[in-house]
Amino acid sequence: MGNSEIQVQFFQHIRNLLPPYKSLVDEMSDLLEISNDSAYRRIRGEKFIDLEEIKKISQHFNVSLDQIFNLQTNAIVFHGKLNSFTKDSFDDWFEDVLKQLQMFHVQKKKHMYYLVKDLPPFYHLYFPELASFKFFFWMKSILHNESLKNEKFSFNNLLYYKLKDTSTKMINLFNQIPTTEIWNEEGINVTIRQIELYNDMGLIPSQKELKILYEQLLEVVNHIEKMAELGLKFPMGKEPTAESAPYTMYVNDFVIGDNTIIAELDNVQITYLNHSVMYFIGSMDPKFNEAMFYNLHNLIKKSTMVSTVGEKERIRFFNKLRKKIEIKLAAIEE
Repeated sequence: MGNSEIQVQFFQHIRNLLPPYKSLVDEMSDLLEISNDSAYRRIRGEKFIDLEEIKKISQHFNVSLDQIFNLQTNAIVFHGKLNSFTKDSFDDWFEDVLKQLQMFHVQKKKHMYYLVKDLPPFYHLYFPELASFKFFFWMKSILHNESLKNEKFSFNNLLYYKLKDTSTKMINLFNQIPTTEIWNEEGINVTIRQIELYNDMGLIPSQKELKILYEQLLEVVNHIEKMAELGLKFPMGKEPTAESAPYTMYVNDFVIGDNTIIAELDNVQITYLNHSVMYFIGSMDPKFNEAMFYNLHNLIKKSTMVSTVGEKERIRFFNKLRKKIEIKLAAIEE
């Protein structure tokens, strides 16, 4: 493949990452500070881009040259962020999740596959108290936020309200993205253990607040069951609308998920691998994604679909999830 062909392929990949309403020519013109005519000539491969321009474009669109040039190496290139260990670490993570959802949403073709190990973070956002508990846990025990070092969780200062606007945007976008989730009954255990651990450590002020957290978690489980029954995603306490995205749920009794997210978009596939509990690194490497999708579809073949069909299996599965929470509720001293 000649240099001009590689350059055309490079720009075609960038075009695939843009939302439909954005012009590649305008984007390149603004980014490289050149005229539209100069941008056209680069996109068509008539004028070569230099190393500085490649660097600007690659950094701006978060793409890998190894991936674009299809170098025959065993390397698999990922992109992502790490904990900065600053007071803004959680806010930065939260905004990054929103940006990924916004990128998914503008694609004509989109589908998210979620291999559930822990309750997906979006479902916590329906309740300020439950969302705030999860935020507090992540900030204190995972991100090691120094300002929370000696703090207890409190209903009097809920972290949710600081992030309410972003949370609302996030859940609205999530409900418009077609999603397939693969569950195991262990999927509820992580949140239960986190609540139990903080209660044992004396970080939850009262049994009343402990009870509210478990009751809200129970309501989340009930809502997911309703979405599975109807095969649609929609806000808690409401009914599906024209914007509701398809929701498919599988149960696999043998394989526990690892919170991997695989996205199938207009002209690209992305795999997000979970690390450091709440962070993700993503790869658009074609060979890697081909292997991930092959494994995903094999896993689906060995799983039981419980959305829209399989009523008996669906009821059995959600009763197991509810039982785990109800045992914790029954143990609370009034």
